[in-house]
Amino acid sequence: MEYIKEKRALQVGYGQEADLASWMKLVNRVSWNFPGLETAEAIKEHADTVLRFMKKQQAICVKDDDKVVGVLLFSRTHNMICCLAVSPDYRRKRIGASMLNEALSQLDRTKDISVSTFREEDPKGTAPRALYRKFGFVEDELIEEFGYPNQRFILFGSELG
Repeated sequence: MEYIKEKRALQVGYGQEADLASWMKLVNRVSWNFPGLETAEAIKEHADTVLRFMKKQQAICVKDDDKVVGVLLFSRTHNMICCLAVSPDYRRKRIGASMLNEALSQLDRTKDISVSTFREEDPKGTAPRALYRKFGFVEDELIEEFGYPNQRFILFGSELG
């Protein structure tokens, strides 16, 4: 899948180990927006997690040349979207939607798919909640992750898959 940006194509694909440094630059840049990534140790643990997901082909990224500008982790085992982030410089270009489309094509659509995001009153939640709603996700239970108030969203499974 390609998206044109000023005569350059943004590539959507599965992250490879060679992408890890650029992937983690993006994570570091947006870590303030992700509870659980407040410390250097947490960032290192996240890098190890990203590598594990890459090896299972459950790590999607969008690249502008060699620069990772969007990332998404998903779990086939838990049928869930685990993490989605887009570089602030590349937002509102359908990068999140393109990664989410790819991830959903890899998950079991006959079963419920879940994602955790910010609560409605949290300003950080405006864009992600709108994106998930566009894909048919609906609000579910209020939860707390890494000591931060979140909300689970569910995309109900269908027999049509």
